Amino acid sequence: MGRPRQFGHAWVALTFTLAAHVADEALTDFLSLYNPTVEGLRARFRWFPMPVFTFDVWITGLVALVIVLLLLAPLAYRGALLTRIIAYPFAAIMLLNGVGHLAGSVYLGRWMPGATTAPLLLVTSAWLFVAVRRTKNPNQEPEPEP
Repeated sequence: MGRPRQFGHAWVALTFTLAAHVADEALTDFLSLYNPTVEGLRARFRWFPMPVFTFDVWITGLVALVIVLLLLAPLAYRGALLTRIIAYPFAAIMLLNGVGHLAGSVYLGRWMPGATTAPLLLVTSAWLFVAVRRTKNPNQEPEPEP
């Protein structure tokens, strides 16, 4: 039963890292960089799908997301199929988010809002990828420990 427990730990770690990342972005005025960038990309590429946010809508949505992810933690600790399915896009999006903040910092030549917690996103999303791959359905026979 250790593998679902490790998966649960990785799930919670990435969720708390996301919460810290949201705080990092909020405290460093991420939207002042994000919104003009999206508007510029929309002007150049009409198909560009990213929205522009007001602070209230943005922070409310992200806080709600963190709460939902935390509410799913008990399922992750059981290795439930739902959380194992969600774990892949969750970890992938957070990995790309972290890479984007660090690459953006290099491109802009300055520390981008949200870049402080970006390395934590990389580490905890990689941990979730590894943990979900090692987690089997609890109804299946357990793997022998090496």
